[in-house]
Amino acid sequence: MKIRFGYVANALDLWDASPSKSLTFTRYSTLPKHERLEKLKSITAQNLKHTKRILYYNIAHEIELYRFSSSLVPLATHPEVMWDYLTPFKDKWDELGTLIQQFNLRVSFHPSQYTLFTSPREEVTRNAINDMEYHFNMLRAMNALNTGIINIHIGGIYGDKSAALQRFRQNLRQLPNEIKKHMTLENDDKTYNVRDTLDICETENIPMVLDYHHYLANSGDEELSDFLPGIFNTWKDTIPKVHFSSPKSEQAYRSHADFVSLDFVLPFLKMAKDLDQDFDIIVEAKQKNLAMHKLIEDIASIRGVKRITASSIEWQ
Repeated sequence: MKIRFGYVANALDLWDASPSKSLTFTRYSTLPKHERLEKLKSITAQNLKHTKRILYYNIAHEIELYRFSSSLVPLATHPEVMWDYLTPFKDKWDELGTLIQQFNLRVSFHPSQYTLFTSPREEVTRNAINDMEYHFNMLRAMNALNTGIINIHIGGIYGDKSAALQRFRQNLRQLPNEIKKHMTLENDDKTYNVRDTLDICETENIPMVLDYHHYLANSGDEELSDFLPGIFNTWKDTIPKVHFSSPKSEQAYRSHADFVSLDFVLPFLKMAKDLDQDFDIIVEAKQKNLAMHKLIEDIASIRGVKRITASSIEWQ
């Protein structure tokens, strides 16, 4: 069983490398009109520069998995802005894409919790489609559609879970197929558990990202071992992806800790080993890449585990 590891957005041991510099619409509105576009371009250029630095960091540390910040482009989907963030930065997107292709990086995006398809309000669905298009456009601009995915949650229940799931299926039909085929769904920590999410993924032909922390926070009576083969099978010929984090505390169980506890995730690793299935792990801890490095070291200390690169292991 081979496992590769990655992390989210920011490499914390790079100085001043945040790829998520932002601009609020309120601040944007106070700028003189002739300065607004230049401000948007300036922040985007900085975010893309920092993303390039992070990709070089990943390459140097043999990190093949990376989740981009969804905040690369400020106000990209705001209805009163909606500016062209692709053409002015074509060379920058191309540079990122060249690195992705040359070093076989597996990249992804994870839009916010407001990107959902269960709402009874049409404008919420329209906003979700716009946000998915934004993320898709960035993947396409980087020539990363061959491996790039856009991961979201199912959404809210609005007082009636069955009706919400039905709306999800209906509203999803409005999403262009070229975008849907790059979409994945993740179980959440309050409403849609592994059974709910797997059912949707199987019927809609969407790969399922298992979040192990979310499963434990929202397991009900479900045994993960009953669902894990099916979850992995939704990926067909692609390596499955799993999210790892651990609770900040018993009182704040759903919140992510700074690092990932080996004791917390070890039961899952042993369960997966029984399936002898290769998979990828995105670490979602607060300490980002630092937490990823520590987790790899912790797992590599287990008897039978061999470290095969700086950021991957094999469990024999």
